[in-house]
Amino acid sequence: MTKHDEEQWEAGRVTVCVYCASRPVPERYVRLAGEVGAGIAERGWRLVSGGGRVSMMGEVARAARAGGARTVGVIPRELVDREVADTEADELLVVDTMRERKGLMDAHATAFLALPGGIGTCEELFEVWTSRYIGMHTKPVVLLDPDGHYRPLLDWSRDLVASGFASQGSLDALTVVEDVESALRACVPG
Repeated sequence: MTKHDEEQWEAGRVTVCVYCASRPVPERYVRLAGEVGAGIAERGWRLVSGGGRVSMMGEVARAARAGGARTVGVIPRELVDREVADTEADELLVVDTMRERKGLMDAHATAFLALPGGIGTCEELFEVWTSRYIGMHTKPVVLLDPDGHYRPLLDWSRDLVASGFASQGSLDALTVVEDVESALRACVPG
């Protein structure tokens, strides 16, 4: 953990960065996002998200706020209209680039939780997963996969190990769970 992470944890300030879809998806995934947001609030934690108010991204933030959690949204200027910026966020940070977005999301988080999503979610997941594996941070990186959405990706990752392109340690840097309770439990540092 960095000094900032340690200070947040010592102060009891768990902030979960949730990566998930921001486009129309089946309703079961929107409900899943709502369960995650409610669980974050129930624990007295904070949420940082991509700053959109539609689909899963919007639902995780709405549910977290409804339960009393503080929410921080980080969104690039180019996506303010496309993802419909979450103007209800306790703090909405508008940045110029996706790199700035990810940097601020990382800086606010004490843990990362990826829900089902598309290529953007995968890109964010791979960056924090890789940086944990190579020792750039020690924050938990958790993948919530209740219905096998990520099964092909995980199979491919295991194949990378089998063929020598990745180590078992890289797979071990990611916690994969199937239910919300286990996901949130895995977000606690240490």
